[in-house]
Amino acid sequence: MRQPLIAGNWKMNGTRASAESLIQGVLKGSSGIAKTDIAVCVPFVFLELGQRMLSGSPVRLGAQNVCTEASGAYTGETSAGMLNEFGCRYVICGHSERREYYGETDAIVAKKLTMVASAGMTPILCVGETLEQREQGFMETVIASQIDAIIGANGIESFGQIEIAYEPVWAIGTGKTATPEQAQDVHAFIRARIAEHDAAIAEKVRVLYGGSMKPSNAAELLAMADIDGGLIGGASLVAEDFLAICQAGDAAA
Repeated sequence: MRQPLIAGNWKMNGTRASAESLIQGVLKGSSGIAKTDIAVCVPFVFLELGQRMLSGSPVRLGAQNVCTEASGAYTGETSAGMLNEFGCRYVICGHSERREYYGETDAIVAKKLTMVASAGMTPILCVGETLEQREQGFMETVIASQIDAIIGANGIESFGQIEIAYEPVWAIGTGKTATPEQAQDVHAFIRARIAEHDAAIAEKVRVLYGGSMKPSNAAELLAMADIDGGLIGGASLVAEDFLAICQAGDAAA
C-alpha cells in the first residue's frame, strides 16, 4: 500500500512570526502521526527558518517553485541546488497558478522536474483541468497531454522519482470540491495513463488530491483507492486544520 503524503502549499502567505508559529504548531501536533508523510512548502524567504525548525523532525521541507537553469544571470530566480542546500525534500512544479499567471508550459515544467530530480529532491508535478475544459469534455485530453509531455521529455522512468498532484483548477480557492468519486476517477485515469508505459511505476507513484481538501472532506477523499494524499492550500495555513488532514491520512493508511 502507498503511504499517504500530505503536503502544505502556503503559497504567498505569512510573516516571519506567523510562519514560525505555524511550523511550531505542525511540529507539536505531528508527533502522533506515524503512517503519513508530512511536508510544508513555504515561500522562499522562509526556507532558512523552515530548515532550522524542522531539522531532526519527520516533517519535510518543500519549496513552491524552481528555476529551469542551474545558475547564471537569471535575476529573481532560485536554482534546485540552492533549494537542496536549504534542506528541501520536495519542490512543487507546474502548479496551475504558475501555468496560468506566469505562462509555464509543459516543456518548462518538464525541465524543472529534471533540475529538481538531478539535485536529489522530489518534484511534485501538478496536473489538472479548468472548469471550461471539464464542461467541454476535455478533462482527460488535457491531463493526458500534461502527463505525456513529461514522459516525452524525461522518459517514463522519471515518474519513479515524482509525486503527482491532481488539481481540478475549478476547485482551487473557490470552495468547490470534486466529489470523492469524481476525484477517484481522475486519479485512476492518471495511474492508468502511466501504466500504459510502465505498470510497476504506476502502482508505486503517489497521486495527491489538490482541490480544496480540508478536515471536513479529507477522510472521504483519502478513502478512495487511488488518492494517496493531498496538496493542501488554505487549510495548510491553520495548524489544527492541516494536522486534522494528516490524521485522516493516518486513518486511511
